Formats: sequence, C-alpha cells, structure tokens
Amino acid sequence: MSNFIDCHDRVGSNPDKIFKSTLFQSSHLLIGLNCLEPGQTQNTHTHTDQDKFYFVIEGMGEFVVGEETKEAGVGCIIWASAGAPHGVTNAGEHRLVLLVGIAPEPKS
Repeated sequence: MSNFIDCHDRVGSNPDKIFKSTLFQSSHLLIGLNCLEPGQTQNTHTHTDQDKFYFVIEGMGEFVVGEETKEAGVGCIIWASAGAPHGVTNAGEHRLVLLVGIAPEPKS
C-alpha cells in the first residue's frame, strides 16, 4: 500500500446507495470517501465511541449534527463528536464527495 493516494482516483457512484471507498484503515483511524449522488442520504446515526469528520471535496450537502442542520460546500469541515447524531443529504444537482475520518476505526 502506498502512503500517497490521489482521492480523485477513488471517486465513484452507485445509483442505489452511497458509494464508499476506504483510503486507509488501521486500529486507530479509518479514512475514506463517501460519494452521494443528488437525492441520496446518509441517514442520521451515531457512533458511540468514535469521533467523525466530513471534509467537503466536491458539491454541497445538508448536514445534521445533533440539533443543528446546515448546508456546507467545498472546503468545509463538519465535526461529530462520539455519540452525536449526524447524517448528510445531497440536495444539490451535482455529486457530493466527502473525505470522511473516523477515530478510532469502527469495529465491524
């Protein structure tokens, strides 16, 4: 495995569900891409023992973290602390590409 990855090479789509691509995973951290086509949603959920961030690479999304809902676009970071309900919807007309990090990595 290379220590250098161009995430643009890992962008993809799935018309039926969110496209996910793991870029790096260890026992301490998971980094991946989530790609949402227009209208796709990652339902609000929680990670009891993991912190999570989304970094918007492409597009615009509507993010929920706890009681807060906001739109965020390219260059924005959205943070959900362990236990905070969070999710995202692509309400735009173009693909939403997110760099996602979860620490520690989720157990299957």
